[in-house]
Amino acid sequence: MSDTMRATAHQVSSFRHSIRVRDHQLGVDEPLDHGGEDSAPSPQELLAASLASCTAVTVEMYASRKRWDVTGVEVDVEYTPAERGCPTRFEVVLRLPEGTDPERAERLRIIAAKCPVHRTLDGEVMFAERVEFGKPRVGAA
Repeated sequence: MSDTMRATAHQVSSFRHSIRVRDHQLGVDEPLDHGGEDSAPSPQELLAASLASCTAVTVEMYASRKRWDVTGVEVDVEYTPAERGCPTRFEVVLRLPEGTDPERAERLRIIAAKCPVHRTLDGEVMFAERVEFGKPRVGAA
């Protein structure tokens, strides 16, 4: 699998878009109070979902290699976008099964912060933007 990933957003209506990632389709929309139809999560909610799911999978993979039981692990992410004078804030809560050894729990907390999405958000990011004209590439991978 290549290290480069692609997601393509295609407008369905107003602020509602269909997102294509490989052979998968998902929706994105804005809440009613932001002018959307509230038919799907907002882009910022998807960012929080990406962090939550990546953290959970990272913890599960590590625990599996160690043969530790983390059945029912849950990750809750609260995301507050940056505002003037305040940085972007993510609060990540890792919920482990009751009775998890405290040393294992600490190790899993450290591993959780190493998930690829966490590292991306925590690291330096570069953007390259351009405008193209022509027909939409609907369905293009």
